[in-house]
Amino acid sequence: MSTKELVEKFYKSDALIDSEVLKDFLHPEIAFEWQSSNGLIQMNYDSMLEYAKGLSKAYVRSKVRVSHIISDGDTVAIRHAHYVKTIENPREEILLAHFMVMWQIKDNKLYRGYQMSQLS
Repeated sequence: MSTKELVEKFYKSDALIDSEVLKDFLHPEIAFEWQSSNGLIQMNYDSMLEYAKGLSKAYVRSKVRVSHIISDGDTVAIRHAHYVKTIENPREEILLAHFMVMWQIKDNKLYRGYQMSQLS
């Protein structure tokens, strides 16, 4: 599987709200930096799994709509919008935010991630 295909598969899966699925994509030594509206958030393997568990408590469905994806060697850049459905209102799809992420792939896993987001 190419690096681009791996990243596409990641965002098409339920990994963002299912920590068991997420485990399949993460390198054990992952480092993830997220520039959010709350400032810089740094995550590792364990904190990413905890974050996914937290999202699963609030959302019943997660969908990513990719607008751009480019790969070069072991690096993939992706621009997407993240939509969710809440437990309280599972029929309404809500735009959480827009994201731009650079991924470095190692051993066919997500190894380094650099993300910026803008709330909807």
